Formats: sequence, C-alpha cells, structure tokens
Amino acid sequence: MSEEDLHALVGHRFPGGVRTIEHWENWLLSDCTGGGQLGGDLVHPIALFHVPIQGAGTSIAELFELCGAQGAGSVGLDGYDWEYFAPLREGVEYRVDGEVTEVERTVSEQTGRIADRFVYAIEMTDPEGVLTARITNHWRIRR
Repeated sequence: MSEEDLHALVGHRFPGGVRTIEHWENWLLSDCTGGGQLGGDLVHPIALFHVPIQGAGTSIAELFELCGAQGAGSVGLDGYDWEYFAPLREGVEYRVDGEVTEVERTVSEQTGRIADRFVYAIEMTDPEGVLTARITNHWRIRR
C-alpha cells in the first residue's frame, strides 16, 4: 500500500448498522471469562471486542483488507480504548457507526522496515440517540 493510499483511508466510514446483545450471548461471554454473570440485564465488557465491529457492518477480515494487512501475522494490537458513557444492556438495539480516524507510516531507523499505524473508532448509541460506548483500536501493520 502506498503512503498516499494509506492516508486516503482517514475518514473511511464503515457501513454502520444496528446490534442487539441478546441474553444468551451475554451469558456465554460472561461465562467464558470465569467472572460470573453481572446480574440484571447488564452486558459484560468483553462484548466490546466484537459487538461494535459486527454492528458497524464490517469484520476483522474486511478491516485487514482495508488496511492492506498480509494476514494475522502482520497485524499487532498497539492498544485499545473502551469508553463507557452508560451501561450496555441486553435487548437494546444500539445504532453502531465508525470510521478510520488516524494513520501513520513509520520506518524503523535500525532495520528500515515499514510499519503503518491504523486507528479506527466505533460508537454505539442507544435508541434515544445517547452515546453509550466508544471503542478505539490501534493497530500496527508490518509491511
């Protein structure tokens, strides 16, 4: 991917969509952490690993293709930020939208290898339009 193509990704919007976290899904996610159920209709935070990506109408495979990753071995997670503005709840139809927010090409002074920083953010809003959660994922793509 050329540096020009990389910079053209900033502002790329995902298709968007809606996503509801059902009780069974929340139960399984909570169970796999070994931490137990949260009670009531509260959603376990682990849901933010996949629910926003699915809800935004994309997938990990599509994100890899978008940023030009050459397979899982070329992508490193530089970090992620999860912001909660209200509790996530089961059975709520959240509107989910996101976009690529930052990119940067770097060249190692020691090896001369190229790596691209690829950052995207996805927001979940409740039916009243209130921002409920935002994820921001920071990837490093080795070229």
